Amino acid sequence: MGKKKKQKIIGKFVANSKGFGFVEMENEPEDIFVPSSLVGNALDGDMVEIQILKEKQGDKRAEAKIVKVLKREKERVVGIFQKSKNFGFVVPDDKKLGTDIFISKNHVKKAKNHDKVVAKILKYPEKGKNAEGEIIEVLGNVNQAGVDMVCVIKEFDLPNEFPEPVLKEARKISQNISEEDVKNRVDLRSRENMNIFTIDGEDAKDLDDAIWVGKADNGNYLLDVHIADVSYYVKKGSNLDNEAIFRGTSVYMFDRVIPMLPIELSNGICSLNSGQDRFALSCLMEIDQNGKVVASDVYKSVIRVTERMSYTDVNKILNHSDEKVCQKYEKYISDFKLMEELAHVLKNRRIKAGYLNLDIPESKIILDENGRCVDVKKYETTFANEIIEQFMLTANETVAEKYYWMKVPFIYRVHEEPDLDKVKELNKFLWNFGYKIHINQDKVHPTEFAKVLEEVKGKPEEKVVSNLILRTLKLARYENENQGHFGIASKFYCHFTSPIRRYPDLFIHRMISEYWEASEEVGERFEADSEKYAKSSSECEQRATKAEREAEAIKKAEFMEDKVGEEFEAIISSITPFGMFAELENTVEGLIRFENMGKEYYIYDEDRKQLIGERSNRVFKIGDKIKIRVISASKMLRQIDFELVDENLQQNAEE
Repeated sequence: MGKKKKQKIIGKFVANSKGFGFVEMENEPEDIFVPSSLVGNALDGDMVEIQILKEKQGDKRAEAKIVKVLKREKERVVGIFQKSKNFGFVVPDDKKLGTDIFISKNHVKKAKNHDKVVAKILKYPEKGKNAEGEIIEVLGNVNQAGVDMVCVIKEFDLPNEFPEPVLKEARKISQNISEEDVKNRVDLRSRENMNIFTIDGEDAKDLDDAIWVGKADNGNYLLDVHIADVSYYVKKGSNLDNEAIFRGTSVYMFDRVIPMLPIELSNGICSLNSGQDRFALSCLMEIDQNGKVVASDVYKSVIRVTERMSYTDVNKILNHSDEKVCQKYEKYISDFKLMEELAHVLKNRRIKAGYLNLDIPESKIILDENGRCVDVKKYETTFANEIIEQFMLTANETVAEKYYWMKVPFIYRVHEEPDLDKVKELNKFLWNFGYKIHINQDKVHPTEFAKVLEEVKGKPEEKVVSNLILRTLKLARYENENQGHFGIASKFYCHFTSPIRRYPDLFIHRMISEYWEASEEVGERFEADSEKYAKSSSECEQRATKAEREAEAIKKAEFMEDKVGEEFEAIISSITPFGMFAELENTVEGLIRFENMGKEYYIYDEDRKQLIGERSNRVFKIGDKIKIRVISASKMLRQIDFELVDENLQQNAEE
């Protein structure tokens, strides 16, 4: 690392619930470890000044102590109120915070015992004393329906309600297109043999993409991707625009959506509803038999969607598995077959380039009318989903490359190459299964990851290997300079296809529209904005992702609360120095601590990510199938604990 022993460094403290933490620094690939005894009064997310105590040695991280907190991240805390006679405490939902908040009698307000509350920190912890605060909002009893999701919204400071000036502006927008502005667009509403479709989930309401597929006279495919022209309605500097910048993205939490734009736009005039006239920004691509885009055009259009389709129905048509559905949409079957054909062509080209097809199932959380989780399943996808994914990826790449060569201000979706040290760590694990990511001259190509993913397909270790590869890769982010996208093996990539729910897409639409009208002035006006909004959009995206993950963890724990004592088949998903994580078929994951693995003592093999029984020599490794029993589940702690059910192991340990 080349840092002198007593040099002070500034970074962001990332706490662990066990008390220790790490300090992240800009432009440094590896974090610095801070033992719990040297954390001082720093809290998770604080900007801190540290002093290096031990340099990095081999695989061991550098070690430091926190000498000063420069800026506090949290001013408010969401948690459960525990009341005593003359005072109380708020136990934070975020266990990484590391301190309960002391609440004096004068600052309790109307909070009752076991209420979920928001507390403002008045005094941060120091010299072993708890932080002190006051109750500023009571959210409701811990068991009250819907309070858990409200807590997540408050914890991540998500903007749940639109300010009145924003709503007022949205209500003024007509729900009909302006016929005056149609003359400035390509009118596709009455074109013969041009069936335009939206394909989404059954419950989707904000439909921002539609597609048309045809054939050129030379045999090439024609793909027109129509995207709602949100920038026509959301003008730069307006209340709507400022609020969209602040939100950055829509947030999805099962029974609710926190949208980037008010419903008048997101579900109204900007949504490409079937049979209704809508303004769009369209990307027409000519694609050869090898899946290469040989010509393209981006243009303003006015469209009328022919039919709203669901993934389920399109898949039934492609498989001819439902006669009624096939009869209902009989006149469109050739359209969907052509889509399927083109999607296969595009996907095959992408796979040859090294596209990382990480087949990691998402969770589908099912709630009852009171918002309580009643089931957790794998979210099943079909080739109908794949059609839309391939078409949107292609449009995003095409738009990114076109405007890169025009040298206009832009926001790119960037996914850098993984750190070689992390790839080498991954290889230590892959070696156990006979796989390897080859590194050539200190560079790694996405095809190397793609090869392993192809080799592992259909094998018991597929999901585990896919997850570990995902953890090895860097996080994608927004940048105003193009750096390519490693995960999809693309030199040019952006987000163009979802301006209703992502600000970078909206920014790109506005830039394209203004370039269309006054190209010479665009550069000056958009250069600074592209850098600023790329950064803020990345931050908003990270916040939304964390909130969605926490909401999912709460609901999974809630679902398992009445499963205590039940036994399930599971697969070992992770090995740690304190036990192992196991995942059920329905995607629910729980921790099996050493004390819940029988009377055996286990040795942790860090390189191979294995646990080895000292007496039994029993080896547990990632990907192994095991049987578990649920011993605890708490939505408050967002935690699920299992114990190992293995009679042979118990006998060996007792002998």
